[in-house]
Amino acid sequence: MFKRSPGKSTVRKGRPSLRTAFAAAVLGVVITAAAVTGLLYWSTHRVDELSLDRQQRLVQKVLAQSAHQIGHDQESVTVWDDAVVRLREPVLDLDWFDNNLGVWLHEFYGHDAAYVLDPNGRPLYSMAGGVRGAPQDFMAIANQVRPMVAKLRTSMREQPVGSVPAHDMSPVASDLMVINGRPSIVSVKPIVSDTGDLEQVAGTEAVHIAVRHLDGNFATAIREDYAFEGGRFVPPGLPLAPGESARPLLSRDGQPIGQFAWRPFAPGSQVFERLAPVLLFVSALVGGIVLLLLRRIAKRTRELRESNDTVRHLAFHDPLTGLPNRALFEDRLGHALQVFRRTADRPLALLFLDLDRFKAVNDTLGHAAGDELIREFGRRLAGAIRASDTAARLGGDEFAIIQTDVSSPNDIDELCQRIIQAAAVPFTISGSQVHVGVSIGVALSGKDGLDPAELTRRADIALYEVKATGRGHYALFNPAMDEPIRARQNAERDLRTALESGDQLSLVYQPTYSTSDGTIAGVEALLRWRHPEVGNLSPSIFIPVAEESGLIEPLGEWVIEQACRDAMHWPVETVSINVSPVQLRNPHFATRAIAIMSRTGIDPARVEFELTETAIVGDAGQCAVNLRLLREFGVRVALDDFGTGYSSFSHFNQFEVDRVKIDRTFVDKIDVSEGGSAIIQAIVDLARSSGFRTTAEGVETEEQRAFLERVGCDEMQGFLLARPVPPAQIDTLFGVSRPPEAESQRSTNVAAA
Repeated sequence: MFKRSPGKSTVRKGRPSLRTAFAAAVLGVVITAAAVTGLLYWSTHRVDELSLDRQQRLVQKVLAQSAHQIGHDQESVTVWDDAVVRLREPVLDLDWFDNNLGVWLHEFYGHDAAYVLDPNGRPLYSMAGGVRGAPQDFMAIANQVRPMVAKLRTSMREQPVGSVPAHDMSPVASDLMVINGRPSIVSVKPIVSDTGDLEQVAGTEAVHIAVRHLDGNFATAIREDYAFEGGRFVPPGLPLAPGESARPLLSRDGQPIGQFAWRPFAPGSQVFERLAPVLLFVSALVGGIVLLLLRRIAKRTRELRESNDTVRHLAFHDPLTGLPNRALFEDRLGHALQVFRRTADRPLALLFLDLDRFKAVNDTLGHAAGDELIREFGRRLAGAIRASDTAARLGGDEFAIIQTDVSSPNDIDELCQRIIQAAAVPFTISGSQVHVGVSIGVALSGKDGLDPAELTRRADIALYEVKATGRGHYALFNPAMDEPIRARQNAERDLRTALESGDQLSLVYQPTYSTSDGTIAGVEALLRWRHPEVGNLSPSIFIPVAEESGLIEPLGEWVIEQACRDAMHWPVETVSINVSPVQLRNPHFATRAIAIMSRTGIDPARVEFELTETAIVGDAGQCAVNLRLLREFGVRVALDDFGTGYSSFSHFNQFEVDRVKIDRTFVDKIDVSEGGSAIIQAIVDLARSSGFRTTAEGVETEEQRAFLERVGCDEMQGFLLARPVPPAQIDTLFGVSRPPEAESQRSTNVAAA
């Protein structure tokens, strides 16, 4: 006997379940759609009912307000002494009546007719459609209007004084009625005194009658102002048009005078008409989605499995180039070094690559072009290596290659040359040809270490060496490349130690002498570092280290404070302090220096900061701000080493320099036999004409001193006159005995300062 296949049995059992689930889902969708549609229909129908009720009440309110407005319009001409006086004249001025009680009301307020009756009820004036008529024209509506006039007079005789509503100036009688076959608002107002100075008997006043037809421009105004679509007045007995709603118009005694009809705004019906197709579509869509979801369950399972593979790939590959990323690169490097340790076989080479002139491409063509360049270079790089090697993108324009099984340096040379040649071929980026290059640094396992971090560091150092020596080639790491870096690191470490210990750094002072009388005009503070192992170090060695490492800030502030405290007790005009370009570009330099000088109590006019031309021009904006603040505080400014930088006297005007220090290289070239130095003569003459003082540096011979005195240089400084000496010798030179408390304030600990 043949047994039924378990797999087929399972499939057959699954199909009815799928159909049942689908049928249940569809039924649920239909029931839900029907319920939602019924609820929507009921709610929108109710909205239409509420909207119609509001529109009907609005019609009633507009009519009531319009009747009151007509009476309010009448008050502008009926509560008026002139009108009372004019009516008492034997012969009426009908032109005046036109301009005030008749035609004017039609033109200004839109009244369709106006009548004036004397105290006995006789017509005196009539107007219809903006044209004056005969007083007897009133008789056509007299039977309808006289009851209103009588009612008004009765109310005026019977009502107590001051009983008129606050918003009205006089009583009124108004009603809806048919005038000459047209539905109209009729308003009756007495003509009374506005001042009360004219005597009138209540109930015997003349009256003014205003008529406003509802089926003319009044209906148009209601239709436009209140958005009653198709609004119109329908006479009594006439049927409404299909789809119209109406509000009956009744007089005060309940007599119908017509209807106001309009096509009602039905927001609920509009919403239902728009949403019903949407509901049908959504219902069909939901049913389709249910079927689609049921059919795609198996497919989604397969897609999830595939997406996991994609996520795993993206986690270890660069999305831009498709090359391994840093994480996969480090993993493969570690694995390759482990294999090399175990087998001691052929070494591997680690190549660090950096594109030359890549920043220029980004700046000129944009980041999108830069990304395209990275992608294309990644493709070329992948084509230049073997299948056993690994090329990775570390970030930006930085790449790395793990070259395995290196048999000789020729293998490295061949690979590097292939990469350099591949990068030398122009790239077509965004329709433009782009020329870049590549620099490569190489480290070799075993020879350069087995630790991944150390091997990476050495390859990076080799790359730095290539970029510093011309780019576009490759170099293998050698220990000599590491020496400058380690020397700088050691110098930075030792300088930090010196700052913390406070006993290795000190100041010496070199006097500056006046050429006019030979007296000491000032002193220049010079920083010295006595290293515990190598002895005295030149500032040209450790100042650049301090600037690169950020130590120049605390070091410079300590120098300023120490020099100010030392000079407080010396009878010199100025103490000169050298300021680094890094300090001058710091936005907080001026405020910190001012705080130090204020703390020490020195007169800021005795302090002179020496700056180089390069420092000033390097960041003119921030330098100018700092120098302006310092000069406002009273500090002087000297331009040091003049002649070795930009050598432009425009800097004097821009930064308000007080002194020019002529560089020693010009002083060394003074040749007395040739007449001295024309350059120094020119500098002194220009400085004097600009109002600056001059100081010559590096004076070492009598001939140099004599020439400088002859050309008019203000001050001199050099070994011929005095060498830099500790502050104690300056004390002795001036015969100054420093107070114990002043000595205790001297700080040699820069960190504490």
